[in-house]
Amino acid sequence: MKKLNNELTRFVLVGGMNTANYYIFYVLFYNVLEWYYLLSHILAFFISMVISFFLNVYFTYRVKPTITKFLMFPFTQVVNMSVSSLLTFVFVDLFHWNGNVAPLAAVFFTVPITFVVTGKILKR
Repeated sequence: MKKLNNELTRFVLVGGMNTANYYIFYVLFYNVLEWYYLLSHILAFFISMVISFFLNVYFTYRVKPTITKFLMFPFTQVVNMSVSSLLTFVFVDLFHWNGNVAPLAAVFFTVPITFVVTGKILKR
């Protein structure tokens, strides 16, 4: 149980850093470059996903990065990307939330799923 708690704690820390990375890129694309919010969301998501891979292999799970794990890692994000994109769309277009707030709210729904799937991919 101690190992799980340590991994979970590190995962949450990495998730916080990754959310910050994502949000910085999102705000840059959406507010500074004035790109469409979904395009900004998707591009920021992919950039932060690459950063997330390296943070997770070196810090969270402390495993050796390999090409196979790097290529498999995006599959851990398929559900995350789908759910967060759908929720961002729903929050902005249907609920009329601010485009800066909507993607942050979506994160709360995707973190638990991502922790389980990421561990299964990176620790094998």
